[in-house]
Amino acid sequence: MAANYWESTQRKHWQFSKDDLAALRQRLDDEDPTLVHMFPLPQLRHLNIYFNQQINRLGKRLGVRQQAMATAQVYLKRFYAHVPIRQTNPYLVITTALYLACKMEECPQHIRMLTQEARSLWPSDLHGHDAPRVGECEFSLISEMHSQLIVHQPYRTLLSVQDEFSLTHDEMSLAWTVINDHYMTDLPLLHPPHVVALTAILLALVLRPTNSAAANSAAAGGGGGVNAGAAAAAAAAASAGGVAMAATALAQAQAQARAAALAAGAGMTGTPGFGSQGSQSQQHMGYSQGNSQADGQAPEPKKATDPRLAKVQRFAAWLAESSIDVEAMIDCTQELISFYDCYEQYNDKHTREQITRFIKARNLDK
Repeated sequence: MAANYWESTQRKHWQFSKDDLAALRQRLDDEDPTLVHMFPLPQLRHLNIYFNQQINRLGKRLGVRQQAMATAQVYLKRFYAHVPIRQTNPYLVITTALYLACKMEECPQHIRMLTQEARSLWPSDLHGHDAPRVGECEFSLISEMHSQLIVHQPYRTLLSVQDEFSLTHDEMSLAWTVINDHYMTDLPLLHPPHVVALTAILLALVLRPTNSAAANSAAAGGGGGVNAGAAAAAAAAASAGGVAMAATALAQAQAQARAAALAAGAGMTGTPGFGSQGSQSQQHMGYSQGNSQADGQAPEPKKATDPRLAKVQRFAAWLAESSIDVEAMIDCTQELISFYDCYEQYNDKHTREQITRFIKARNLDK
């Protein structure tokens, strides 16, 4: 894998704005409005949840590593950003995406074994497909992605900053789960992986899980999927105050960064950068202080007594000293919280039936 995300094809060609991504999808629908009208599909988030579940089901049967399953989900999103879903058999695309991802992540699976497992998992939707069909679909995926197959994942950032923020096992498990869940949203196509990882850490710090939720998160951390989403959703629902804490922490980081920028503009030395050391007030910023004062000066520090609160304060101070895009983190946080609300309305049976309907009607299972 290329070590530099900033020079990667992922950043140059596969990071979109929300408007650009919506325009791409609208263009696909406009190509054949009759087909769209004949075969309505569930909302995109529900489709993403369903595809996530199917990739995890197939991956677990084959013992595929989480990194490869995550890459397969990114391939699926990239492919369907350029190809209408209704013109494909999603189960064949899922199988092929996992096959290709395993090769790219250096844990290859034999094509015949993978095809056999897929046909046993979805017998009524893949009974006419064999290994050569997967091979043909692989060329289609590679072509639509312009051979740009390297994917940078948030897991690496999470592991690299674990000691920096003194994250406990439960916090790491919940953050890992949030990263797993973000593949059921558009975030992999919208924001850099390090932004997603830091957002997951923030949510893990402020969304205090119950004992049962923490246990579910730890169990789901290696595989993701529906249990991971349920665990994180339960944690979010159990801590509405945690969401407010996350929002305030990000607002504080913004205020501190602006104050530092004003100070630098006034001729003060020491422009904050990624991992640089700031002032004492930045290092020990109090959570309850809110926004900076009107004159651009940082608020007085206030010592926290709650250990969790202290961690949030240190995290917010670190963000203020870094060059991390806090606006992007705010958007990630809002997207994830919105996703967990949507998750509660997900209907697996309805989604599966809608997909099967157009597969059968258009003979895509043959």
